[in-house]
Amino acid sequence: MIGSREMTTDMRARHGWVVAAAVLTMGLVVAAQQPPPATTTQGGRSSGPGRSTNLGNDPKGNPLRLALETGHVSNYDESKVKPYTLPDPLVTTSGKPVRSAEVWVHQRRPEILKLYETDIYGRIPASAPKVQWQVTGTDPSARDGAAIRKTIVGKMGDAADAPQMTLTLYTPAPAKGPVPVILLVNFRGGADGDPPVAADILSRGWGYATVVYQDIQPDRINTFDRGVIGVTLRPGQQQPGPEEWGTISAWAWGVSRILDYLATDRAVDATRVALFGHSRLGKTALWASALDDRIAAVYASCSGEMGAALARRDWGETVDDMAQNFPFWFSTTFQKYVGRWNDMPVDAHMLIALSAPRPVFITGGTADQWADPKGEFLAEVAAGPVYRLLGKKDLGVTELPPLDTPVIDGDLGWHYHTGPHAATEADWKAFLSFVGKYFK
Repeated sequence: MIGSREMTTDMRARHGWVVAAAVLTMGLVVAAQQPPPATTTQGGRSSGPGRSTNLGNDPKGNPLRLALETGHVSNYDESKVKPYTLPDPLVTTSGKPVRSAEVWVHQRRPEILKLYETDIYGRIPASAPKVQWQVTGTDPSARDGAAIRKTIVGKMGDAADAPQMTLTLYTPAPAKGPVPVILLVNFRGGADGDPPVAADILSRGWGYATVVYQDIQPDRINTFDRGVIGVTLRPGQQQPGPEEWGTISAWAWGVSRILDYLATDRAVDATRVALFGHSRLGKTALWASALDDRIAAVYASCSGEMGAALARRDWGETVDDMAQNFPFWFSTTFQKYVGRWNDMPVDAHMLIALSAPRPVFITGGTADQWADPKGEFLAEVAAGPVYRLLGKKDLGVTELPPLDTPVIDGDLGWHYHTGPHAATEADWKAFLSFVGKYFK
């Protein structure tokens, strides 16, 4: 186990520990996972008449929110971050140390994956439908002739009115063979969903693809009867059963179905597909990569609580806030950890480690303390021992680097930008340099 205050010393002494890209974009700058509204009634925790969860902002402009069940108020003071101990990803549930890649692959990793399935995001049910893909349009001279654009529609299930997701794929017009692709799971469609470095991606000889996440499953409370989850509900069932999927798992399922299609497209090198996600979709990108090793690289932008940020570190948004305001993102079993963060058998460093040995790139913003950028960095550092065990390079640093300075020499990458909750152009440029080591 790893304690927060003595982490640097203990980690170096034991495993070198320190509290440590299909894709999503947020328009191009400020993105979606903002603090919850003033009053919330989601997840069965009604705020009551006139009772507000919005306590305004602190003197630095950070949002202050009240967790109704526990009374917890958002913290942004390092002196008030209580000591915590991280579960060790390299110790099995029976207490045995993991000293080989074989034990990690065949025993410890499946243990961690199952814990996330049962306690956090929920299992994808066996009744999840097949997706039938059809190319519905092609533009051979998109982006002023630089790209070929395909529109592909995926029908989820056999019903005549089955929900559909629309994938837009851009590949460089001069390409003579299959190319690497960056998949973006987006909040918006059309040109607003293109990455700010689209021209750079195409000039490198790569492609990119976009999908609007709510095509797969609505991002609202009490909409389990719609989207792919609605397709799987049994007669009379109002919501998924205990330990079954919430919307993050549904969006991750959609990513895998897109990979199914990309594997059939001759313009795409399906062995080199990176996934990008921002905010709640950054959480989705990390979870999708844990579930599907066909994802060659991950870019999780400002993914915050229950994404790349350590849940045990009391900073900004917390487990209590998540469970209260976005219960539908998770399995119903996640609710048992309200006020009991230290009892969770997993934390963010283990979610990151589930992608090992594949590369993972993580970002945060100075004006997005709600998402705890420092906690994201610490989680990435704490995932490092798994990467080293598998013969890969970790982040290479244990202290928070200077702002606006990409750390991309290893198989874990980091960029802390000056600015908001956003996937900035500087973040994207750093990611292209990072993933370029693998997309040669």
